[in-house]
Amino acid sequence: MSRLTHLDEAGRARMVDVSGKASTVREAVAEGFVRMSPATLALALSGEGRKGEVRAVAEIAGVIAAKKTSDLIPMCHPLALAKVEVSVEPADGGFSVTARVKTTGPTGVEMEALTAVSVACLTVYDMLKAAEKGMVIEAVRLVSKTGGKSGDWTVG
Repeated sequence: MSRLTHLDEAGRARMVDVSGKASTVREAVAEGFVRMSPATLALALSGEGRKGEVRAVAEIAGVIAAKKTSDLIPMCHPLALAKVEVSVEPADGGFSVTARVKTTGPTGVEMEALTAVSVACLTVYDMLKAAEKGMVIEAVRLVSKTGGKSGDWTVG
């Protein structure tokens, strides 16, 4: 088993030193799903929800979240993001949420993509909770990452 990079020799949490790592193009894609009733989905798609256009607000929230990841996750490095694209699309049983994040730097953007998806899903929930409190946020996961020392990875 490999050693956890965010722990020092004494087992204390630390931020990884990436100053000696080469800057490469890095991209990560994450996804999630918000499961809801057909009636709630129809309400969201109608644009008649109390809080406004659900998809647009959730997509914007996801972009903001990606940019704020290092403020939320203690050991994440602040990154200059070159691209953040969040998509909230209707699907059978709810909304499918995807985030694609890209940078050129010494560390990856997996956490930014996962944070974008998580906050976009939470925003969908927040905007529709008056109609349905039993919605379920599920299947938030990393789908792929490219670049860096560990190379490319895609979910199997």
